[in-house]
Amino acid sequence: MAVYTDITEDDLARFLSEYEAGTLLSYKGIAEGVENSNFLLHTTKGAFILTLYEKRVDPKDLPFFLGLMHHLADRGLNCPLPLSRKDGELLGELSGRPAAMISFLEGTWLRKPAAKHCREVGRALAEMHLAGQGFALSRKNALSVDGWRPLWEKSAARADEVEPGLQDEIAEELAFLESHWPKTLPHGIIHADLFPDNVFFIGDQLSGLIDFYFACNDAYAYDVVTCLNAWCFEKDGSFNMTKGMALLDGYEQVRPLNGAELKSLPLLARGSALRFFLTRLYDWLMTPPGALVVKKDPLEYLRKLRFHRQVKSAEEYGLVHR
Repeated sequence: MAVYTDITEDDLARFLSEYEAGTLLSYKGIAEGVENSNFLLHTTKGAFILTLYEKRVDPKDLPFFLGLMHHLADRGLNCPLPLSRKDGELLGELSGRPAAMISFLEGTWLRKPAAKHCREVGRALAEMHLAGQGFALSRKNALSVDGWRPLWEKSAARADEVEPGLQDEIAEELAFLESHWPKTLPHGIIHADLFPDNVFFIGDQLSGLIDFYFACNDAYAYDVVTCLNAWCFEKDGSFNMTKGMALLDGYEQVRPLNGAELKSLPLLARGSALRFFLTRLYDWLMTPPGALVVKKDPLEYLRKLRFHRQVKSAEEYGLVHR
């Protein structure tokens, strides 16, 4: 979440009049994240999240995102729900941007997750994969292997500003992944961005998943390694095998991974690390001054990518054979 587009109280009041959401009491921008502009609203009817969809989001994808949340909730997954306007539509417009009101999910995200939390995340991810089956709409993952080269080309010329030699290293890595990327793994709806700030807990109990604006159709195992990258590395860059074991075990308690998926985990983990490195690199280099957004260090994911190059099997992530 982030704030790229400012809003005025008068414009917001007019926008809220299109909903049965009460009268505005207060609002504030949410600075975390890099994708859309988000605000926490308090009204006489409760708390809500207001999302303005920025230029990186294709308006044609919004029915997929909003519909998916309803589909998952109908199948028992705890996630926020878009509110309908008085005219029955889910989308409105505010400050020249498509905008939606989303229900507020109770809980907080964990700054220091432990293995027990990773197990809950693995289980919830598998439950989401199963709940997403049967969703009528589909969306290609624009940030999978076919999308990495165009993204890289936007930053390649300046990559060595971040670390000397980076341009050559990433060019070589990208070529390798393009030629070895698996195409036939089990697939369906994935979250594609299940970082700690997109998972809420109340105490040690997982209370729900949020931020489905990268959700798409892709390999389930790719979602798993994205979580390994996001949840199982420590601040010093080391991989925590106890957390990895817990996350994989939680996932497999709900949806066991097949042999092809297990064999592909190290390669998929490299690809996931490269994907987040590339988007962070672009934002690091290109985000305009003054934007209310917390830029994330691309080198964090470069270090993870280098770690995965050394991994030979899923057992090195903590996989326990059943």
